[in-house]
Amino acid sequence: MTTALLVTYWCAVTGLFVYGINCYVLCRKFFEHQDRERERRAAVRAAHARNPSVPAVTVQLPLYNERYVARRLLEAVAAMDYPRDRLQIQVLDDSTDDTTARVAECVTRLRSDGVDIEHIRRTRRDGYKAGALRDGMLDARGEFIAIFDADFIPPPDFLTATLPFFDPPQALRRQAPRRGREHHGIGLVQARWGHVNREYSWLTRVQALAIDGHFGIEQPGRCWAGYLLNFNGTAGIWRRKAIEAAGGWQADTLTEDLDLSYRAQLAGWSIEYLPDVEVPAEIPTDITAFKSQQRRWAKGSIQTARKLLPRVLRTKLPLVDKFQACVHLTHYLVHPLMLAVALLAVPVLWLWQGAFGASAFAIMALMLALGTCGPSTLYISSQRVLRTNWRRTLLTLPLLMLIGTGIAVSNTRAVAEALLGVPSGFVRTPKRNVVTQRSGSSGGGYRLPVDSLFVLEASLALYAGWGLALYLERDKYLIGPFLALYAVGFACVAVLSIRDTLARRAGDEPGA
Repeated sequence: MTTALLVTYWCAVTGLFVYGINCYVLCRKFFEHQDRERERRAAVRAAHARNPSVPAVTVQLPLYNERYVARRLLEAVAAMDYPRDRLQIQVLDDSTDDTTARVAECVTRLRSDGVDIEHIRRTRRDGYKAGALRDGMLDARGEFIAIFDADFIPPPDFLTATLPFFDPPQALRRQAPRRGREHHGIGLVQARWGHVNREYSWLTRVQALAIDGHFGIEQPGRCWAGYLLNFNGTAGIWRRKAIEAAGGWQADTLTEDLDLSYRAQLAGWSIEYLPDVEVPAEIPTDITAFKSQQRRWAKGSIQTARKLLPRVLRTKLPLVDKFQACVHLTHYLVHPLMLAVALLAVPVLWLWQGAFGASAFAIMALMLALGTCGPSTLYISSQRVLRTNWRRTLLTLPLLMLIGTGIAVSNTRAVAEALLGVPSGFVRTPKRNVVTQRSGSSGGGYRLPVDSLFVLEASLALYAGWGLALYLERDKYLIGPFLALYAVGFACVAVLSIRDTLARRAGDEPGA
């Protein structure tokens, strides 16, 4: 029993160390290629300006009960700077509320202005978002398919900024994906997410910092290094042939975007990522919505890993590419690993003896420190790249560490469900059309159900605090900071969850 506990604990620490160290790798890849890629993007756009092309494009807008943001999205897409005879807009509306009436009114008005826009309704919500996109493809006329979720606001030049990268001049093409992979060309161009309500609250600033880490460093780092990366479900444009070659949209995971992008790359298509094309979107404004979104991403990622990792490992890709794919697809395993470290800390303290004393604790603490600082380095790097006032934004970093730790309980449940094959529906994240605390719609009509998981989060906060006291009592100070992080992180998320629950029961709108 003692050996099993120690081995489990060491495996958890080692796992966190590996995921954390990989953040340094992605930072290095980003800065290694940054200048060259900036010059290449400028050259591609200049070449396209000299010899422009205007292929037919279909824009798909999947909607489900989005009364507060649907009109804003439709008007933004209709205002795109692209020839109207080459642009088709599909509103894929699966709504069951008054969103449908609002969309119908907006579509009628835009049609009268000469916009080619269709309002497509299905009799049942089969396959959720993936099903809507799949069914919309049947009537899509475009050679390219752009996709935007309801809360995104694409800029007018989105298409002219992204389309040149599908077929750049030969001299400006990035070296073909290496090593055992077919290459048919660029199948997807993904843009960077922005944030319309970053300053709404400290919670939205925390989420913006985390999203910036992914889009500011991780995505370009993977792309420029030639690793497999992912479509983010929105703010991207696909070559239709790539979707069809990959087998089309499939609804057997909760992350249909990640699933399709990996299948497309395995079928020989590449992904181009453009960090200088920003598409603003709305960030969840309360902890319940944030946790729900994270659970869906966590469960869907592990479902996709179960589905596709065997295929990835059977390819002729080099070992480093397979390793990066494994780390990428299984990233949400960090949450059960964190939970294991927190839960086993006290038993390990009681069982540790003899030769596994001070030196072992020092090694463990060093591994945890390096693993913890890896994501922080990635977040700091992203702010230096994306923000002129990056030092001020880093004041949010400690809060991000607390929230990122505190949601470990919720995401661990999602990971476990994915590993055990427990089915669940696609739970949308409510959008409220907010920018600041003093403007925008309340969005009170969309509320997620109460989740009693905060009871476990609060219990774990007390447990981690007790563990911290035991370690300090036995002069084991090196592990103390991590237990303190777990204790405060679990407590923070539990308190916010309780506040949201009380607000919902009182009929008020939760906020942060």
